[in-house]
Amino acid sequence: MSGQFNLGRSLTDHRQPPIPAARLAAAQGTLRVYRFMAFLTGVVLLSGCILLIFKYGTSADVEPETGYVWIAHGWFYLIYVMVTATLGFKLRWPLPRYVLVMLAGTIPTMSFVAEHFVTEAVRNAAEPQPVPARD
Repeated sequence: MSGQFNLGRSLTDHRQPPIPAARLAAAQGTLRVYRFMAFLTGVVLLSGCILLIFKYGTSADVEPETGYVWIAHGWFYLIYVMVTATLGFKLRWPLPRYVLVMLAGTIPTMSFVAEHFVTEAVRNAAEPQPVPARD
């Protein structure tokens, strides 16, 4: 009875599970939006970090721009999290994968890395289709 609930994966497994081709096709639009939001969130976060370096490392006056960039990052990150959750739901991600991909939008340049790995995993995740037997 103890093996009855074994799903073949541990709770810490964050790999993309195999998915049917129809589910993958249905998630392509969400994947496209995810890729755009990952790029946008990463660029705005990197811009904010560069502005902070200028603000505190030089005598440049970049105060209003710094605030605007951080407000924009907050809104873009919120959209990024919602799109990531939608994509993860459609692709049946395990919980650790949700958390890791969502947190990537808070570390400069990490959303670019996460987007690359998510896209590769999704492209490689389609279940192999059975080859029809030739008679």
